[in-house]
Amino acid sequence: MRPKLVIFDCDGVIVDSEKVTNAVMRDNLAGYGLTLSITQIMDLFVGGTMQGVMELARDMGAKLPETWLDEIYGEMFAALSRDVELVAGVDTVLDRLDAAGIPYAIGSNGPHAKMDITLTKTAIKARFEGRIYSREDVAAPKPAPDVYLKAAQDAGVAPTDCVVVEDSASGARAAVAAKMRCFGFHADTPRKKLTPHCDALFARMSDLPDLLGV
Repeated sequence: MRPKLVIFDCDGVIVDSEKVTNAVMRDNLAGYGLTLSITQIMDLFVGGTMQGVMELARDMGAKLPETWLDEIYGEMFAALSRDVELVAGVDTVLDRLDAAGIPYAIGSNGPHAKMDITLTKTAIKARFEGRIYSREDVAAPKPAPDVYLKAAQDAGVAPTDCVVVEDSASGARAAVAAKMRCFGFHADTPRKKLTPHCDALFARMSDLPDLLGV
């Protein structure tokens, strides 16, 4: 069944930003006494909020100052403005959706300031203009369904007619809570994290159009 709206997560789905930001977190947290590998950072933090990262890192022993969120965002934004790239194949997926007349949006736990950097740097922002949603726009972040429900409401599409494209268990759980189908992108995420929550899994963005029926 073709969806009437496709809602994409941003980081790791539209823009290949996770590698950049995970490296920044690794180096920053090491400076505060918490040494973690990139794999551990992905397991612990991907799909959450930076507020959640700060709280968990403190619980694990990191001596983070009250100004840490401003600090880490500054470091991330600088790195992303230099290094972020588009996930391979995204342009083709959007072309296929345009040809099929199916609208699309972004629903992210990231702040608008971060998405403005990554989507502008990758020259994709104009394609989502007016349909970019952040946890800043809603009461609760993922795994709550709020950001996805807002995107659907603004588009005038019933949740059951939407498909969410996610790469994190937290985001997939948000889609389930919103009563939306979820397709899990596991290029960099272990399949086992997505399997319990997703209607389908795919590892290459080029496989998504067939899943969507476009």
